[in-house]
Amino acid sequence: MFRARCRWGWRVLAGLTVLLFCLPAQADRPVIAAASDLQFALQEIAGQFQDDTGRTVRLNFGSSGNFRRQIAQGAPFELYLSADESYVEALHREGHTEDAGVLYAIGRIVILTGSDDGAGIVDGNLEHLRERLEAGEIRRFAIANPEHAPYGVAAMEALRTAGLWERIQPYLIFGENVSQAARYALSGETDGGIVAYSLALAPRIHRRSSYALIPEDFHNPLRQRMVLVRGAGETARAFYAYLQQDAARGTLAAYGFLVPDEG
Repeated sequence: MFRARCRWGWRVLAGLTVLLFCLPAQADRPVIAAASDLQFALQEIAGQFQDDTGRTVRLNFGSSGNFRRQIAQGAPFELYLSADESYVEALHREGHTEDAGVLYAIGRIVILTGSDDGAGIVDGNLEHLRERLEAGEIRRFAIANPEHAPYGVAAMEALRTAGLWERIQPYLIFGENVSQAARYALSGETDGGIVAYSLALAPRIHRRSSYALIPEDFHNPLRQRMVLVRGAGETARAFYAYLQQDAARGTLAAYGFLVPDEG
């Protein structure tokens, strides 16, 4: 009886020892707040990071404006990748981040629709969209919500540059973020939309869509900045550094981002 209890006790102790050794590695799996235009590119980079370092991160994609508010309210994110650098700068002024971060990319926008362009709107200068609007042939058109999504702001600016903003407003459907706007644009219930170039280049979207790049001067630059949130752990810091290395920068470039020169 005593020996059986002793053996059982040693097994419990061994199990607890294994658990204690495993806990630090599992606990240091930081949650990353990332703009939704990074959905495909960052998943690929996170996989490369895990292969190279053995560390993992949890990616949470959404609108930059919503993340900015959540971090200010104490949400447990350790690294923030914004599609609008002004949100990072505001958090830094308020004391929520370690510093002002670094510029990691400059984004672009496209007009996007289904692969057959049945609506006949694919034209970077938005002239085809103007023609369809004048002909009364637009049902719905998707963009991200400009109230909190930087790509929604860029879409609004491009439509204003083309002189279409007032005319198209009755037909707009807003995505909570640019990834949702892309889903709306390809849903068949809209005639298309204006979304991130990086999403149009993702294989699962690219093979079922048609798109055209909108000129850079149609909107203000989408300067995208990332920063460590105060209290960030070791893995978040390692991932932040990894994002500034050649492999990650190459992946961002492959998804259509302009990658700034280091420094």
